[in-house]
Amino acid sequence: METTQRTFIHGALAAGLALTLAPAAKGGMDMDGGDGGTNLQALVTAALNPVAKMMKVPFQNDFDFGVGPNQVTQYTLNIEPIVPFTLNEDWNLITRTVIPIISEPSAGPGQASVAGLGDINPSIFLSPAAKGRHQFWGIGPTFTFPTGTSPQLTSGQWSLGPSAVYMATPGQWMLGVFANQQWSVGGWGDRNVNSTYIQPMLIYHLPKGWYLTSIPVITANWEADSGNRWTVPVGGGAGKIVKLGKVPLNLQLQAFYNVKRPHDSPDWQLRFQILFLFPK
Repeated sequence: METTQRTFIHGALAAGLALTLAPAAKGGMDMDGGDGGTNLQALVTAALNPVAKMMKVPFQNDFDFGVGPNQVTQYTLNIEPIVPFTLNEDWNLITRTVIPIISEPSAGPGQASVAGLGDINPSIFLSPAAKGRHQFWGIGPTFTFPTGTSPQLTSGQWSLGPSAVYMATPGQWMLGVFANQQWSVGGWGDRNVNSTYIQPMLIYHLPKGWYLTSIPVITANWEADSGNRWTVPVGGGAGKIVKLGKVPLNLQLQAFYNVKRPHDSPDWQLRFQILFLFPK
């Protein structure tokens, strides 16, 4: 089902993972004085780098416009606690759990309005410690549990597969890609899962904690026919690091138009994220 497929996809994303970034964790993050510009850039990097070792809690708000024959707006809140662990001086382990809460009006004839919990998506990533490097990578398994509170919000399938991420930080740029593949391994009903997720990441640092970004989510549902298989968005936005008391926040707004999309799926999407960072 397209609603469930979007639940899987939104989970991966945008500032979703965290593994190792030594510069972002060393010596704290003074955002007001001294080398504040450098520290702000380090915080932006830690917030957006899929392989940054820092505890983070993103709240990602996705508004999908033009869903179904009724052209309704679907709202998804993804709560994504990210907890890193140090295995030893060379390796880190990061756990990340995507908890989607979805609200969708009646998208077409015979389809009821629904609201509730979607399928939960935990992931585990193994990554080498950063040690001042400017290239980062991580690999590990990802899972999806059929926890949706409505048939429209779940695939009814237990799914798993591999995932990998690569990120480089040359100068003012952050460039990377995250990808995974999931297959269903059990469950109920006939909604088999065979999906690919690709998330290119392009970020450019600006002064005072501002940045420009484009982090689209490209997906393929291999269970669908060829004309309804791919979702390819184009767009981007901007973000900024601010403070709530002593807690740094990453605020980000992006908009995407789906140049390729399945029938009755959204025309475009507005994404607003609030991400809490907890530097050591």
